[in-house]
Amino acid sequence: MSKLKPLLLGSMFALLVVSAAPAQVTIDVSKITCDQYVLDQVTDFRTITAWLDGFYSGRRNNTVIDVQALERIADKVEEYCRSHRDMALMQAVETTLGVGDRAVGSKK
Repeated sequence: MSKLKPLLLGSMFALLVVSAAPAQVTIDVSKITCDQYVLDQVTDFRTITAWLDGFYSGRRNNTVIDVQALERIADKVEEYCRSHRDMALMQAVETTLGVGDRAVGSKK
């Protein structure tokens, strides 16, 4: 019985952890529109901002984050998106900043 107790407690703990885990959600960033981005309809804008910055930085093999530049560029993308609501967010980023520029979207 003494060997069964830890096994039983471990199993109960595992069940609690598994049942409390949130469902995994995937997002195809290429399908996010400016409207969805501006209205925060997909996910937290910081998540999208981080992903976009990482994506475009990776294309340029850039491992540096300039936080102030990130905020300025984010404002520029958001402003562009407000007047191009039907455009895909990634297209708006590339149109606004050029393919080679640091590209992100963010809000203040």
